[in-house]
Amino acid sequence: MPRLPILLVLATLAACERSASRTDATLSATGQTIAMSGGAGGARNACFMCHGLEGAGDGLSTPRLAGLEAGYLQKQMEDYASSLRPDPVMTPIAKALDHEARREVVTYYAGLSAPAGGEAEPAPVLWSRGDPDRELQACSACHGERGQGVGRGQPALAGQPEAYTREQLERWRLAKRRNDPRGAMADIARELTPAEIDAIAAWLKRRPASPAPATDVASASGASEAAGQSAASRGGRRLDR
Repeated sequence: MPRLPILLVLATLAACERSASRTDATLSATGQTIAMSGGAGGARNACFMCHGLEGAGDGLSTPRLAGLEAGYLQKQMEDYASSLRPDPVMTPIAKALDHEARREVVTYYAGLSAPAGGEAEPAPVLWSRGDPDRELQACSACHGERGQGVGRGQPALAGQPEAYTREQLERWRLAKRRNDPRGAMADIARELTPAEIDAIAAWLKRRPASPAPATDVASASGASEAAGQSAASRGGRRLDR
């Protein structure tokens, strides 16, 4: 092939690459833009398609993101991207975004108002008091008496879909999810009976969603710190449990 056509092809490819980069930058300008457009991941990866326009989830199996702690959300995105928390849907989406885009989109969702509604009712015994015979501390110790979370990576669970909570506990139990600090959730989930899981998941679904605790981890800088903690946690975790 003559030299000139080769140069033209290379120039065309370079122009396409620059155009794509400009487009990605435009679609990643803010967290809201990423949530609505998919950012560099493309429209089919737009967050709102599963999590809703207001981040409330679908009420069935897709969790709400609105009002959750930014640091917790950032850690989950980094864990998806690194496959520490592998998921057929979320892992490709997180990988398509760079660290800054992931930080922007979680900060956006953390700033949204948690949806109102839900019913107040007594918590399951395991939630409020735990089970000393099995050395299980109360769920409320980490996730709050009302499921509102207590900050520092211990997220709010109130108002999450029943099927989603049940699925996550099952993943912990089977070691399909292993991105919890010190393996705490895996140890707990292995002790739970199916009836206890059902009761906790059903109660959380009916709880009114609460705003994220006002902690430094809920800030943008805290979210970045959480991402670093996520990377550090991968080194010391057992994967044979």
